[in-house]
Amino acid sequence: MRTGRTSCVDAERGGGSGVRGWLRARTRGGAAARGRARVVRKSALFGCAGLLLAGCASMPDSGDVKAVDQSPRSDGDSQVRVYGVPPQDGAQPTNIVRSFLDATTSDEADFRTASQYLAKSAKRTWRPFLVTNVLQERPKPEPTAQPSREDATGYTVTLSGSQVATVGANHAYTPQEKPYHQTIHLIKEGDQWRIDRLPDGLVLGLSDFQRIYRSVNKYYFASYQSESQQPNAGKNVLVADPVYLRQRIEPVTASVEALLAGPTDWLNQVTSSAFPPGTRLAARDLALDDTNALRVKLSRQAVTGIAQCKRMAAQLFFTVQDMTRASKISEVELQDDGGNSLCALTQDQAERDFTPARHSGHSAKEYFIDAGHKVVTMSDFATKPAPVRGPFGTGKTSLRSVAISRAETTAAGVSSDGRSLYVAALEDGTERGGPLVTSASASTKPEDGLSAPSWDGLGDLWVADRGAQGSRLLRMREGKGDPEEVAVPGLGDRRIKAIRVASDGIRIAMLVEDKGHTTLQLGRVERGGSSAHPVLSVRELRPIAPQLEDVVAASWAGGSRLLVVGRESGGVQQMRFMETDGSASSAQTLPGVNGVKAVAASEDETRPLIADATEGIVRLPPDANWKTVVKEGSAPVYPG
Repeated sequence: MRTGRTSCVDAERGGGSGVRGWLRARTRGGAAARGRARVVRKSALFGCAGLLLAGCASMPDSGDVKAVDQSPRSDGDSQVRVYGVPPQDGAQPTNIVRSFLDATTSDEADFRTASQYLAKSAKRTWRPFLVTNVLQERPKPEPTAQPSREDATGYTVTLSGSQVATVGANHAYTPQEKPYHQTIHLIKEGDQWRIDRLPDGLVLGLSDFQRIYRSVNKYYFASYQSESQQPNAGKNVLVADPVYLRQRIEPVTASVEALLAGPTDWLNQVTSSAFPPGTRLAARDLALDDTNALRVKLSRQAVTGIAQCKRMAAQLFFTVQDMTRASKISEVELQDDGGNSLCALTQDQAERDFTPARHSGHSAKEYFIDAGHKVVTMSDFATKPAPVRGPFGTGKTSLRSVAISRAETTAAGVSSDGRSLYVAALEDGTERGGPLVTSASASTKPEDGLSAPSWDGLGDLWVADRGAQGSRLLRMREGKGDPEEVAVPGLGDRRIKAIRVASDGIRIAMLVEDKGHTTLQLGRVERGGSSAHPVLSVRELRPIAPQLEDVVAASWAGGSRLLVVGRESGGVQQMRFMETDGSASSAQTLPGVNGVKAVAASEDETRPLIADATEGIVRLPPDANWKTVVKEGSAPVYPG
């Protein structure tokens, strides 16, 4: 039997979790020559093994391997496994490189098969986990002879492609669009070609990357630094820190180890971990038990007081829950290295005291401005909107935009000329009062003056003041203090068009205009100065939707996800979910809707989406199509 020509695939398509975004098997001139990785479903392994033991006479030994289309990426735990094929005797250098690249897409924890393609020297020096380079498609190996006297017996193969991102050793995803060009050098060991020089890390096509890796949120506590003693500063606020982990290689253990390694560089300045430095796993191979409880043995550094232990357990609970989305964790118990219990945190306790959604509110209503200038609200099951209580529900103040506090007790609205920001309670009998902020711009153009305001989960109100000469970002403590200017040192000559602050107050999404184009940037809110006189700044802006040349609107749609409306270069308007690290979300594709000018999503991912579109104010419930709420209206929002 010739290895490399056979694969064992469970042909059953129904019942069970889908493979995330693929099942693709391609050859270039025959599987035997290329050493294509074998695809095996765990549940079919023994049946396939029986066929192999009985002999492979009935299996085809020639012909192409065809693509097997399966469901798009799902949150299920797929049991499909891909295994590399060892090198074949007499394989030529280009085929060795292709087969090596195939083997690096396997679900082997240690890349044992891929290492068989390496010369002895390269086996000692190759570091596959240093970086993962993600290309639009698999790299194309092109042979280049090396006739130089210094390397007369060697052979060089050039890898080329279009790079879209990298994933570093800390598992952080970074969009990085540029040409990819690297070389792999081979020598002969005995009479077989083997790779002796190659770049560290992995190079994967996008489809392989999406199959092998999964975006997982680690959770750390927000650190408000100089404002930590302020009355409105949040306590036990967890912030999502997305990373990419190999989803079928000890997924629970991998997510816990990534959590213990600490926040990624971008969030490190504004978050902290309850785990003492140096804490590590005392026992690996973590998994949920029959009661869906997780028992984690930690090194001696983790022996702390009960309050800190509970905070550690909360970080573990939500991190592992994000990895094991199909199963609800009932309890997390932390143990010392001897197996003695340090503390335990149940699901009810975690969701009551630590859930990341605590500061995002639990609204069952949407809000927008109707044709009569009234701020109105609607529940999912209402047939028509109703005016809000208080002065903004009377229609006496003509508004351009509105924001509702996350507690749904207060509203902030920008006047229709963009000049004034008003704040009023959502209570009968209250008066509007004078403007809290007046724009420095005299222009009444829609793109000038005050942007739509935004509330964070700490009760603070944010707004951008936009003028012909630039823009400034302002914050009002508890929605009533004097406006404080927030520095944005990375903004340069660019102009802020719109803002959306995350519920944690640690991250802010901004639409930024630069040379006629609008991009979506994510900034980190840092708090310096003193407790009495804090100095805020937004630092390290990074692109969230780099593929979109012009972004029209964006809204937070989860702990590490945004809903974005925009256009690619030369393309049509589209709506998609994006992760805060700039990667495309695995959430379902959204049906199209025409002429979207504004959009709103809840950080509760089960809530409908709302948009201001050509058809009017439209709503998209889960697993449904867009429906028109009213034909005239504007500025749809959820609290926040």
